[in-house]
Amino acid sequence: MKIIVTGGTGVVGSKVVDILTRQGHQVTAASQRTGVNVITGEGLEEALVGAQVVVDVVNSPTFDEATAMQFFETSSRNILAAAASNDVRHYVALSIVGTERLAENGYFRAKLAQEAVIKASSVPFTIVRSTQFFEFLDSVVEAAARGQEVRLPPARVQFIAAQDAAGALADTAGRTPMNDTLEVAGPDPFRLDDLARRYLAARGDARRVTADPQALYFGTLLNDETLIAGAVPRFGHTEFDSWLRERTAAAR
Repeated sequence: MKIIVTGGTGVVGSKVVDILTRQGHQVTAASQRTGVNVITGEGLEEALVGAQVVVDVVNSPTFDEATAMQFFETSSRNILAAAASNDVRHYVALSIVGTERLAENGYFRAKLAQEAVIKASSVPFTIVRSTQFFEFLDSVVEAAARGQEVRLPPARVQFIAAQDAAGALADTAGRTPMNDTLEVAGPDPFRLDDLARRYLAARGDARRVTADPQALYFGTLLNDETLIAGAVPRFGHTEFDSWLRERTAAAR
């Protein structure tokens, strides 16, 4: 198939492109680097000519609500309009597990708005909601750090390797549209504070991680269900310890 990956030069998108290419598909990474602008629409119609599937993994340049809301609503409408005019058969979009439970954060409200745009479109779709990536742990730690202390809620999480999330997106691209949402999660549940503690220890970072049930996760209180996938998610296969060893070895 001819498959277009919008945001295909990013962390997840590049992995999706690689997987689909190895599967024998004709894959194009559509991004500003390749002359496609999902906000202005420049190059978008031309990129989608003859495409059967679009995998949308573009992300807002910042996490503030105004920027994210404008970005996700505008980019989704532009991509979906181009998809509809080119008779694209399947639009696959990346979203986040627990988005509706994180509505106190403007970025997650913007992701919910993006999902609403997708569902209102005439293009057959599947929304793939992923749990947070192991690769996002740096941002989690830095957002919670105050000097030598990192204060995080001891809530259950199911972080996943970005490679596994990319695999789920690539697999979904080759299937019949669900016109619904599916979830993908890491293979093992952790407590968020413990995950951060192990991550910092492996990096030789001496900062202390403190468990605090009232600590905010990007402005939102967490409980044991907030970031956990539903009853029947698809599970990634990469365990945290394995990912951490590879990450640490690569850094060295």
